[in-house]
Amino acid sequence: MRILLVEDDFQLGESLEAALRMEQYAVDWLRSGEPVRAALSSTPYDLLILDLGLPGTPGLQVLRQLRADKHRLPVLVLTARSTVADKVDGLDSGADDFLTKPFDISELFARVRALLRRRGDHKATLLLAVGISLDPVDRQVIFEGESVDLTAREFALLEILLRNAGRYVSRARLEEGIYSWGEEVESNTVEVYVSRLRKRFGSSCIETMRGVGYRVPA
Repeated sequence: MRILLVEDDFQLGESLEAALRMEQYAVDWLRSGEPVRAALSSTPYDLLILDLGLPGTPGLQVLRQLRADKHRLPVLVLTARSTVADKVDGLDSGADDFLTKPFDISELFARVRALLRRRGDHKATLLLAVGISLDPVDRQVIFEGESVDLTAREFALLEILLRNAGRYVSRARLEEGIYSWGEEVESNTVEVYVSRLRKRFGSSCIETMRGVGYRVPA
């Protein structure tokens, strides 16, 4: 799953980006509110984590514009403002949840999971194919009744393939899904992770069509 993080504090933003990636989320980090609209129009996100105290366009204005554009994306607001009035203002502007700074990272993770579950029925989010069950909310993979630990990029690549089971996914689309903005894309990354997944789940779990892409059989 992909998260858009909007936080102008460099130290906090860097820490949150690293922590969320460790939890196997793909994360794109913006430091101001102006590019948010363009980012949401070009990239499908599962969650927005939005700081209110942004330079230039304030976070509340970003949030109100998001809802005016009919975006239903879940939004977790981060703010140093802790009064009831501030929280009411944020929720009335379209926030789904509210977290006051400073906060414990484990609470952030819990709120992220809760918001992702809230998007729809949890059971309906399970991805199933070729004996693999992947839960994108709780970040779990089960194969033949056993839990399987994957790296963040292995998980992200497998999730994309399972979401498109039966259809070929291009190498470019897979690279886009497993790399965040600004990361250098290595030329053989997809091949390396496909090879690792085949070793874990069997050589037939991922099919290749030269010049087209990769797919998990439906």
